[in-house]
Amino acid sequence: MTHRGHGHAHGHGGVGAALREFFVPHSHDHAERVDDALTSSRIGIRAVKISLVALGITAALQLVIVVVSGSVALFADTVHNFADALTSVPLWIAFLIGRRAATRRFTYGYGRAEDLAGLFIVGTIALSALVAGFESIRRLINPVAISHIGWVAAAGVIGFIGNELVAMYRIRVGRQIGSAALVADGYHARTDGFTSLAVVLGAAGAALGYDLADPVVGLAITVAILAILIASGREVLRRLLDGIDPSIYDAASKALHSVPDVAAVRSLRIRWIGHELHAESELDIAPDYTLRQAHEIAHAAEHRLKDVLPRIRTAVIHAYPAHEVTAPH
Repeated sequence: MTHRGHGHAHGHGGVGAALREFFVPHSHDHAERVDDALTSSRIGIRAVKISLVALGITAALQLVIVVVSGSVALFADTVHNFADALTSVPLWIAFLIGRRAATRRFTYGYGRAEDLAGLFIVGTIALSALVAGFESIRRLINPVAISHIGWVAAAGVIGFIGNELVAMYRIRVGRQIGSAALVADGYHARTDGFTSLAVVLGAAGAALGYDLADPVVGLAITVAILAILIASGREVLRRLLDGIDPSIYDAASKALHSVPDVAAVRSLRIRWIGHELHAESELDIAPDYTLRQAHEIAHAAEHRLKDVLPRIRTAVIHAYPAHEVTAPH
């Protein structure tokens, strides 16, 4: 018996479900199968490198427009995009640290470095929301006329497209390898894309004579960023508190109950460390089985868990005698 996917119905909900998925990250804890921890870390590092280069190119193109237009406001936004591109560096470092072998001091390895990087990224999203909200309110109180409207709009389009492409790529890879931090970084890129989109919409409003369009759109973008902040923060904090999607527990429990000669599942604990799952379980088996037979049952249960949940790195299984059952003859 094998299990693929997580059983959520993505095919329903129409436009509303699509918008919710766009703004609020949905948990994909099961993730796709990646052969081993080293491979998944390499995939994560490659994603960080590619997205870092892509965001660097995006910001560089905006810088060219800044030089041509001479817009001080656009220059500030470009510097902001360059700085945000560098937030990938802590996640890159975390992936490298996470590949280090376990030690006598860190017996579970260094996977938690990835979760801490996710916390840093969530903090950056919070800062983006704070800055966007502050600037929007400031411009509502003291409206600022937008100059070089055409160039500003062009830079905003470049920023939005570049950030959204990076966001989609990071989110896809993050879900593939089970990295909540990389998914959060993807949504962080999406918030930067929203900021650039606000620039475009504000420029369009200014071109039509509505100078307050820029701060009003900015406030709407701030609300969208806050929605992403809450969802991303919840996911990262859940990982830090050893929380998992209940569907993971249900799939693991069903898998253990399906192992031949397992009378009952006495306990089951699962947690994420970085982008890997670690499981522990206590099983009841017939009391007259030999130690060798008990070991074989536990070994079969371990294999069944790893088959059902591709991201499981370790599974520690204990077999206990169940006095109320006897071995079949």
